[in-house]
Amino acid sequence: MLGLLLTSGCKVQTQDTIAFLMPDQGSTRYEERDFPAFKAELAKLCPDCAVIYQNANGDAELQQRQFNAALIQGAKVVVLDPVDSSSAAALVTFARSQEVKVIAYDRPIPDTPADYYVSFDNEGIGYSISKSLVDHLAATGVPAGSGVLQINGSPTDAAAGLIGDGIRRGLKESGYATLAEFDTPDWKPSEAQQWTAGQITRFRSEIKGIAAANDGTAGGAIAALKAAGVDSLPPVTGNDAVIAALQRVISGDQYNTISKPSEIVAAAAANVAVKLLRGEVPEPKATLFDTPSELFVPTVVTRENMKAQIFDTGIHTPEQVCTAEYVEDCKGLGILN
Repeated sequence: MLGLLLTSGCKVQTQDTIAFLMPDQGSTRYEERDFPAFKAELAKLCPDCAVIYQNANGDAELQQRQFNAALIQGAKVVVLDPVDSSSAAALVTFARSQEVKVIAYDRPIPDTPADYYVSFDNEGIGYSISKSLVDHLAATGVPAGSGVLQINGSPTDAAAGLIGDGIRRGLKESGYATLAEFDTPDWKPSEAQQWTAGQITRFRSEIKGIAAANDGTAGGAIAALKAAGVDSLPPVTGNDAVIAALQRVISGDQYNTISKPSEIVAAAAANVAVKLLRGEVPEPKATLFDTPSELFVPTVVTRENMKAQIFDTGIHTPEQVCTAEYVEDCKGLGILN
């Protein structure tokens, strides 16, 4: 069984079916945040629409089968977060031959323009996290020319490429040196951990910071530092603001993360999907890879602005994040009384 067909209770008509196809389970965000938000917004806009949800678990061939199955089940719009941005081009071409619309979600499809692209600004994310890192290094007296490790995302993910470009730009402008760089297969934290362990053996005290492209790779890097017995952890960046990363930022193990509430992009994708379903042409806010796009602005989160950005805005509650071992740190940051 490839997945679950979810309906809102009414008899499903072919033209009322939308597929929401996500790439992997390396992050919990797709099940916990993206899909629930997409489904909720779609229910408001098109209560008679059916939603097909699938997660490819990092397998591009599985995602292709899920895509084909969605079309067989009558999907007229597919919201696609591709496992492999290059191979997804063939899916867009095939969908077009079937008069099916494709919305690229979170990750672009550079080789064949989709009908629309909805995401946060990925190059902006990379630049923001690296700029935050190097500003912190400078503020704490780490001299220019000191070494930083760069941990990128999956080499098959075009969004990871954009994040990597942004990180490089931030590091280049700063004058800090890149000791080594790594593309993390499938964004797997274990791969990031293994690579970082090797770099600790090579460079150890030369590593003054680590620019990691997301919270999973950041967690892997931090685990490697701790396993190697590094006494004072260098600042490590992240991205996604998952709960485990927020806890690491609160405790001081991770320097920053990026708040990009998936609900914003999911709701925007639902709005675009319904317009395409109705034969309308959504107005683009930008263009990327010749694709009409809407790109949202991310926010860097550190210990200093954690309360304002995460808790005061209601993205998470203190009860969700400030579990037993983090209570005292949360009190110190004013998150708990």
